Amino acid sequence: MRDDIDRPVPHEPTEHYGSDAIADMMQRLGTPYVALNPGSSFRGLHDSLVNHLGNRDPQMLLCLHEEHAVAIAHGWAKVTETPLAVILHANVGLMHAAMALYNAWCDRVPMMVYGATGPVDAAKRRPWIDWLHTSRDQAAVVRPYVKWDDQPASLQASLAAMMRAATITATPPMAPTYVCFDVTVQEEKLTAPAALPAPDRHAVPRLPEPSDRDVREVLDLLEGATAPVFLMGRVSRDQAAWDRRVALAEHFGARVVTDIKTAAAFPTRHPLHAGAPGYFLSPEAGEVIAAADLVVSFDWVDPAGTLAQAGLDISAARVVNVTPEPLMQNGWSLDHQAMPPSDLTLLTTPDTLIAALCAEAGIGAPESRATAAEPSPPAPSARMSIDTLADVLSDALTDEATTYLRLTLSWNGAKCDFAGPLDYLGYDGGAGIGSGPGMAVGSALALRGSGRLPVAVLGDGDFLMGATALWTATHHRVPMLIVVANNRSYFNDEVHQERVARDRGRPVENKHVGQAIDAPDIDIAGMARSQGATAFGPVETPDEARRVLSDAIAAVHAGETVVVDMRIQRGYSDAMAEGMTQE
Repeated sequence: MRDDIDRPVPHEPTEHYGSDAIADMMQRLGTPYVALNPGSSFRGLHDSLVNHLGNRDPQMLLCLHEEHAVAIAHGWAKVTETPLAVILHANVGLMHAAMALYNAWCDRVPMMVYGATGPVDAAKRRPWIDWLHTSRDQAAVVRPYVKWDDQPASLQASLAAMMRAATITATPPMAPTYVCFDVTVQEEKLTAPAALPAPDRHAVPRLPEPSDRDVREVLDLLEGATAPVFLMGRVSRDQAAWDRRVALAEHFGARVVTDIKTAAAFPTRHPLHAGAPGYFLSPEAGEVIAAADLVVSFDWVDPAGTLAQAGLDISAARVVNVTPEPLMQNGWSLDHQAMPPSDLTLLTTPDTLIAALCAEAGIGAPESRATAAEPSPPAPSARMSIDTLADVLSDALTDEATTYLRLTLSWNGAKCDFAGPLDYLGYDGGAGIGSGPGMAVGSALALRGSGRLPVAVLGDGDFLMGATALWTATHHRVPMLIVVANNRSYFNDEVHQERVARDRGRPVENKHVGQAIDAPDIDIAGMARSQGATAFGPVETPDEARRVLSDAIAAVHAGETVVVDMRIQRGYSDAMAEGMTQE
């Protein structure tokens, strides 16, 4: 749905430039939006998007920071599993966006990122500024965490690079690609139309289907197991694929473990679901894994660490690893985690294998459906903890088809009630604080018109770092609800400081120093209103929260971007605090 704002004055160009062809190629690649913060290094491309394309896609999403532009594309991909376009200005814009690109890389999402540079030919540079905004190898800034990059020196090479980048980013395992356009190429006057590559003749490569032998080997292992466990990690948002996962687990009586780092993968209230999903392994899930005689890891984040934490006896259990991850690993950050033990590794996506297993074994629809647990009623006069907030929010959303875009680090996994693939979209990949608002905007944009209510529960530190992403949501009329779980602290690090103080015999009372976000207090609702959002708060009690959430949800249904400042007590669950500080 194209917005009715920012429509350019109609114009019929009589002359054409390199950037016009680049804009035409962006449209041909099918991206509905391009997120950007303006910059002189792509002034030619900016003009082409406005005056050459006119009201044709892609529509520009104006962002107030480059990190927001990438985060919005990241959020879009978490819903649609398709790439959005991003343009980043010269060296400085790319540097701003680096953390967000790292998040997208770690989260394995597709994204077509375009950069720009002043003239690489130094003889063509303007005084002063072009020298600062030019680089012979701009992608060197982010190369360890993009899947492929190019800095082409001609228009035809630029168009070919765009085509290649689009296919590479969409090929599993997915991650951002980066193509940098020289300003000279953009501003070159064309004497003849450029030849644009045809996307329908450059199909996205498909991973090989698992062989009959591979499928049979996995089925034999499942049929011979008495205590199989599935680790359900990065899987698709497809409902049919969700149903097959449930059916496969039910057919073999496999216990299923999920986490909060990745999106909803299996119904959390299903009898076969083991433990509460979390950022770290719950005790119950650990016990189930430790007792397994077969573990099948479906693109799980850090299977080696998980099996070690659970204490699985590798000599007594078989392990199957289903993931395309080995196709995209580098030694820069080792974000692919430790090398897991495996008796069989299949380079395919989890849902591809599960579909083949179900077809071979004649497994049909799931035999049962999970039922939602009743939320615990909060005490009416109590101050709010994160658990109380979860209960109040769950109660307020009872009649809504809700998508949780994000949950805070302090969230108690026992409060998760995910019954479908769009109920929860996962964390940010690289654990980079400040990504929450931008990713929430991108996900809510992708959900606009779907009938689902987009809700993000963000920490105050995360919100404050990325707060100006809100302006893009209000400017483009993206309905969504952001609930800020505001404990007035970078509390994650308070937990670490308490651990260090105890280990060193020093006063834990000082853990708040350099962590507390107070004196002065920050008006989060005021920050939101200043950008055009509807805002409520600060909210102090559960009773007040109920009243406010009713009004807030009504405002989202009316098409508004809404922020609620919920004041909560500082604290994590015991399991979360232990996970954050364990050796």
